[in-house]
Amino acid sequence: MTIAVGDSLPDVTLVKATPDGPEQVQSSEYFKGKTVALFSVPGAFTPTCSARHLPGYVEKADDLKAKGVDEIACTAVNDAFVLGAWKGANDADDVTMLADGNADFAEAVGLTMDGSGFGMGKRGQRYSMLVEDGVVKQLNVEAPGDFSVSSAEHMLGQM
Repeated sequence: MTIAVGDSLPDVTLVKATPDGPEQVQSSEYFKGKTVALFSVPGAFTPTCSARHLPGYVEKADDLKAKGVDEIACTAVNDAFVLGAWKGANDADDVTMLADGNADFAEAVGLTMDGSGFGMGKRGQRYSMLVEDGVVKQLNVEAPGDFSVSSAEHMLGQM
């Protein structure tokens, strides 16, 4: 079942990419007590994710924070080392990278996709959500191959 507005996020282990290396975090603790603009990409270093999705959140970070967002986070079915390298390659200092290497979070929120046709296996769908104290306040899931409703610009327009 796909997560919906008003639902609490499931409690799973994610791996945060930090300058000191991977750090395991529980989603229940990470999202507790703050407002997070979360977006999911099918994969770091993939074309749309690198050219448009991540750069939009980097560019609009100050605008999102001015509207009450405490933290901007990106999740992908990649490991923390890949997400850390992607963060560095894109000067994405304002974005917390949350690795979902086994797709546990993607499965728990019901937003997986099959990227086998591209040699990518199971991945998380492209989406964004605004999460307040662990509860989904906005959810924007892209149709396959699209990029519009999960953008930083779209999220800002909803706030």
